Order: sequence, then structure tokens, then C-alpha cells
Amino acid sequence: MSEGDERRDHDPADMPPPDLAESLRDIGNTAKASLGAAADSARALRSLMAADLSLARTAAGRAAAFAGVAIVFGASAWLFLMATLVAFLHDMGLSWFMSMLIAAGLSLIVTAYAAWRTIHYFEHTRLQATRRQLARLGIGELADLMPTADSPQSARETAKDLRENGDALKTQRNGIDITPP
Repeated sequence: MSEGDERRDHDPADMPPPDLAESLRDIGNTAKASLGAAADSARALRSLMAADLSLARTAAGRAAAFAGVAIVFGASAWLFLMATLVAFLHDMGLSWFMSMLIAAGLSLIVTAYAAWRTIHYFEHTRLQATRRQLARLGIGELADLMPTADSPQSARETAKDLRENGDALKTQRNGIDITPP
């Protein structure tokens, strides 16, 4: 039986503690390995972000080009559709003026709907949830107005109250109006 086999047969509590220098070497080697792994992870994340941003930049350019093509052909199709509608209404016995007025009214209804939806979707660009959470952590212009992170009070409800009672937002130290989240 070898010496290593004898060690395995003994209870670990019977083994003497490792030498201090050996323990420090082990800690140093572990720290170096951890730092190396963290550096490798950071490099991999940096490479991933660079590749992702490059892909996004290329995709954004191509998307803008195809959006332009879609707008041009969509607008021309809408013009042809409205011209056809005007001609159809005129053939049905309406005057040219009334036919064009109906086509213009239809275009205005679609425009108003699109503008309403645009305003709705631009509300999402205000980063409401992020601003609420940053304010709870004490960061940003709303930090004095929102509950702290350890508070059971809802940040969403507080923000809703701030939106409804906008007067409290105009009393800031620097005189700048604050848009609630």
C-alpha cells in the first residue's frame, strides 16, 4: 500500500492543517485563475457586444433603405387607390368636388389614427420603468419624489399620482420642470 492510499484511509480530521505558505499559494493561484476567468469573460462580452453592434448598425441601414422603398411604393399605391376611388365615386353620380372630398376625408381619418398610435408608442420611449427604479435607488431627477428601495410603497402608484398632480413637479430646486415616469 502506498503512502497516498494510507492518507485516503484516514479521517480528514486526523490530517494536519496545511502549511500557511501553501494555503497562501493556493489562495493566490485561485485568485489568479478567477481574475483570468473574469478577464476572459470580459473579453468575450466585449467581442459579443462589438459583433452585436456591428450587426445592428448594418441591419439599421438596410431597414432604413427598405423602409424608404416601402414608403415610396405605399404612398404611390395610396395615391392610385384614392384616384380610383374618386373616379368610382364620380361614375356613381357624385360631383368631382364631393368625390375628392370623400377621398381626402378618408385620408385624414387614416392620418389621425396613425398620429394617435404614434403618440401612444412614443410613450414607451420615456423609459418609465427604468426611471422609476433609478429614482427608488436615489438616482435621477425623481429621486426626491419617489419612495426609496426599502419602502413597501409602489413606485408605479407614486408615479401615477405625480402624473395626475403635476404641480408638485414644478417645485424643483433648479426650476426645471420634471416629466414624471
